[in-house]
Amino acid sequence: GALLVYDVTRHTTFENVERWMKELRDHTDSSIVIMLVGNKADLRHLRAVTVEDAKGFAERENAFFIETSALESTNVDSAFTEVLTQIYRVTSRKALDAGDDDPATLPKGQTINIGGTHDDVSAVKKPGCCSP
Repeated sequence: GALLVYDVTRHTTFENVERWMKELRDHTDSSIVIMLVGNKADLRHLRAVTVEDAKGFAERENAFFIETSALESTNVDSAFTEVLTQIYRVTSRKALDAGDDDPATLPKGQTINIGGTHDDVSAVKKPGCCSP
């Protein structure tokens, strides 16, 4: 899944979305879930991209759309939750189409161990930075 985020107060960022969308489509699976996110929705008086323009673009590109405000924490969680929900839906459908009767049994991805010892963490600290 991908979230393409533009700034609703800067039209140039919205103009870049078409190129970003093309790059995504060129380099990912055709069933990728894409959410177009208009951020800074709290700055209504500075709006440069209309909701209608963004929704129309998302519909033409078969993407989801939401506006957020990171400052006010509006719809940020909803954007991620919706993308994850749609990814699960697409993956479950693929599993069912492949003949797996249990959609909860999805293909397993690679496990990445991000844990480490305390020594591992201290070894990457720069001298004099963040240490007593």
